[in-house]
Amino acid sequence: MKSSDFPRDEPTVNSTRIHEGKIVNLRLDEVTLTTGKTTTREIVEHSDCICVVPVDANGNVVLVRQYRKAIERFLLEIPAGGIDAGEAPEAAAHRELLEETGYRAESMELLSFFWTTPGYCNEGMYAFLATKIESGHNQLEDDEDIEVIKVHLSDVLPMIG
Repeated sequence: MKSSDFPRDEPTVNSTRIHEGKIVNLRLDEVTLTTGKTTTREIVEHSDCICVVPVDANGNVVLVRQYRKAIERFLLEIPAGGIDAGEAPEAAAHRELLEETGYRAESMELLSFFWTTPGYCNEGMYAFLATKIESGHNQLEDDEDIEVIKVHLSDVLPMIG
């Protein structure tokens, strides 16, 4: 069976917005399944984002260490952030790289676009590779507490997981 042989959608019977926030909205959609049964889907609405893998001339990846309240722990991540209204994804990648790390990239290459958590969220992510990078001073937002850490590419892959 090919994917084109499967039903393509779940028609929405009713949609109720139950939360409007600064970062996310939450809605409940009542949908009709292909069986004719109706069920409820909880949907988190979030705008598309970017993430950047910045690699310097020595093969080091510039990472950010920050506390993530939702899971109550520090994580080591690639720089990432939202795309402002009217902003192109590549421009957002350059802006977020500078804001979080202080680095500027001469080259910013789109690697991929993917859905982060399509089971319940409509957020899409543009992933970029930043090379020919030059360090400077970060420009953190008021609610950010980020430590910039460089890790050689050969050490990064074993850290994932």
